Amino acid sequence: MAAFTQNVRFALRQLRRNPGFTFTVIVTLALAIGANTAVFSVVNALMLKNLPYPHPERMGTIFRLVRGNEPFDGRHDINGEVWEQLRDNVPSLVAAVSSGETSGVNLVAGTNVDYVHAGRISAHYLDVLGVQPAIGRNFSDAEDRPHGPKAVILSYSLWHDRFDEDRHLVGQAIRLKGDLYTVIGILPAGSTTPLNADLYTEIQPSRDGEGGGSNYEVITRLRDGATWQQADAEINRAWTYWAQRLAAESGPGARVSFHSVPLQRGQAATLRPEAVALQCAAGFILLIACANLAGLTLVRMARRTPEIATRLALGGSRWQVQKQLWVENLVLACCGGAVAVGVGYLALRGLLSLLPEHYLPLAGIPLDGRVLAFTLATALLTSVLCGMLPALVVRKVDLRSSVASRSVVGGERVGLRQVLIASEVALTVVLLAGSGLLVRTLIHLQTLPPGFNPQGVMAAKASLDDARFHDPATFRQLLTESVAAMKGIPGVDNAAVGLSLPYERVLNDQIKLADGPEIGKDAQTDMVYVTPGYFATLQMPLSAGRDFANTDGPDGQRVAIVNQSFARKFFPHENPVGHALLSGPTKVVIVGLVSDVQISSGLNPVAPLQSEETMYIPAAQLTQPGDLALLHTWFQPSWIVRKPGPTDGLAAQMQRALASVAPGLPFSGFYSMSDLMAKTLATQRVEVALLTTMAALALVLSAVGIFALVANLVAQRTREIGIRMALGATVGQVIRHIAGPGLRASAAGCGVGILLCSGSLRLMRTAVYGVGVYDWQSLVAVVATLALVTAAATALPALRAARIDPAITLRAE
Repeated sequence: MAAFTQNVRFALRQLRRNPGFTFTVIVTLALAIGANTAVFSVVNALMLKNLPYPHPERMGTIFRLVRGNEPFDGRHDINGEVWEQLRDNVPSLVAAVSSGETSGVNLVAGTNVDYVHAGRISAHYLDVLGVQPAIGRNFSDAEDRPHGPKAVILSYSLWHDRFDEDRHLVGQAIRLKGDLYTVIGILPAGSTTPLNADLYTEIQPSRDGEGGGSNYEVITRLRDGATWQQADAEINRAWTYWAQRLAAESGPGARVSFHSVPLQRGQAATLRPEAVALQCAAGFILLIACANLAGLTLVRMARRTPEIATRLALGGSRWQVQKQLWVENLVLACCGGAVAVGVGYLALRGLLSLLPEHYLPLAGIPLDGRVLAFTLATALLTSVLCGMLPALVVRKVDLRSSVASRSVVGGERVGLRQVLIASEVALTVVLLAGSGLLVRTLIHLQTLPPGFNPQGVMAAKASLDDARFHDPATFRQLLTESVAAMKGIPGVDNAAVGLSLPYERVLNDQIKLADGPEIGKDAQTDMVYVTPGYFATLQMPLSAGRDFANTDGPDGQRVAIVNQSFARKFFPHENPVGHALLSGPTKVVIVGLVSDVQISSGLNPVAPLQSEETMYIPAAQLTQPGDLALLHTWFQPSWIVRKPGPTDGLAAQMQRALASVAPGLPFSGFYSMSDLMAKTLATQRVEVALLTTMAALALVLSAVGIFALVANLVAQRTREIGIRMALGATVGQVIRHIAGPGLRASAAGCGVGILLCSGSLRLMRTAVYGVGVYDWQSLVAVVATLALVTAAATALPALRAARIDPAITLRAE
């Protein structure tokens, strides 16, 4: 310990004597380790940190695995029939279902109508989580059956903010979704659920309505004494028929099985590839930093070779010198790691401001003990990596030549530094190529033809998951009168209502073709209800047929307008207008053909935005109360107005127009078309921002390494350069001689990097749209960028060499 303390003191003195070197190393380490700390904080929270529930290791969800065909391993939503099999035939588990995501609803609190987020859960959902109401009780089985009593459980924050912590509220009725719900419980302060809602109502699962499709999301808790293997066996026995049906749909020879996975892993399943890729990119930054710092340390050690040789000559052992170098690197790494904690904290705050809400886990993303341990481990690893090569070089110091010679660097060390720089450049090529692909993907998605004119359109959403508007006549009256009121706003050209808008997720519906080349074929299509004027408001051009009219009401012939994608798929090479299809038992006649618009992927999720086959129907022809209730459980319709010029004050005018015909119906938010597009592409924007930042940092580190190599050669070969120039060497020859090592290292690194791209870029195929994984334009841009950076990094010190005066150099000798 005494020797270690002495080495630490000596290391600190050496670092104080070389402030430029110390500052460069600490800043480089802080940036590299800080980036890794911020990214690991997200990975830790998503994939490693326990969920904030009792015994989280006994909580799970259900995945399916397909063998014999393309494997698929992902959480699988279930329908009402399958839920009943799980509930009644898997005794090893306490199971529950939810809606999977929250929906916006209207809540009357005192004299105000608030828009809040509601989660729909089954009776034992909170039991599975291990969360019990602080006041009141959980849902009962009687309340969770179809048409059961209407009950609600409030979150603590809603109870505190809207009801002033009124303890007498439990047992009373509040008006929610236009109906009376009895408050049966208040959740504890600080408690949360995967839905993270303001309040919770019973989902009342059944085989009808939404239970007819796979719309229920499962969570489970293992009972005492049971094992996960036992639960998997019971699940597969209970779901034998369903597994056989899914296997038949998956293709010949496919076998489907189900298995339970921890809830933590299930929730992070969709984000795991992105998180791992981001951590790998941060690891590349760390490796580049280590290579750079190893090179800087080699230069510094080369200058200290006479000192080291003298210490060896005075009786010091090589092991003692190596220990001292290790300690110096350890001190630097610890200093860099300490600063990296602050850099990581700031980087994490910036990262959280970029991440979409679905990235954020329940327990938050703190810099906890595991993250700090990771930072310490990374700093120690960096110390080892940065100190390895200099320590090994000590073993090759020749005592006699080092003391006698004034030369402080040899060709062997220059070659070693070239290898390090080539490694940096190779890793930088991979990061730049990946960043280029994401940038090209984002540009492709942003430049897709919208199919309408987004300029001058303001949209507002409102929740019609409200008993007041389940009656079709009341619903039609609301749309007619509210659209008329908005058309009366000064400066508004047109107004309409649609179940969804471009860039949004769309409802899908089952249809059957009643005529045409594929008559009798069952198919799925997107479905959007709209009011007359919807296409005119968005300026979506009709290429055939007519628009909807006010005469397309509940008593008229059922009609639809389809888009170009629908026509190409189901009526190729002919006009679809006049053809018919069946929506359930109802015959629907196609009366118009409209342009495609970009929507958030639904039926075929191959890209964040794409054009899908879509059928538009008149809102006035929805005549079943159950259909309206079901639609508005999942979707909030949008009121859209077109107003050329400034839109200042338009939101308030739209709210007043709606309130004039429907008091107590608030808009949940106001959006422009660019807002909706930005929301759809939020994940791509985050990926571009993060990977581009890392690639830029890698490029800077590589440039610093190349610059340091060439600058050091100039400083150490000043005498040689002077002699060459005195003997007639031209400036061009001197520049080529000095810049050669840096240029050769960069060229070799580019070649190795391109080879690495051939394997690593394939991992990005699920994140790249509209551009090939091996995009030659991106690779050319990467090589050109590195060529420019290398030229700049070598030119500055090389030009300095060209200005050396041979006479002054030789006179100094």
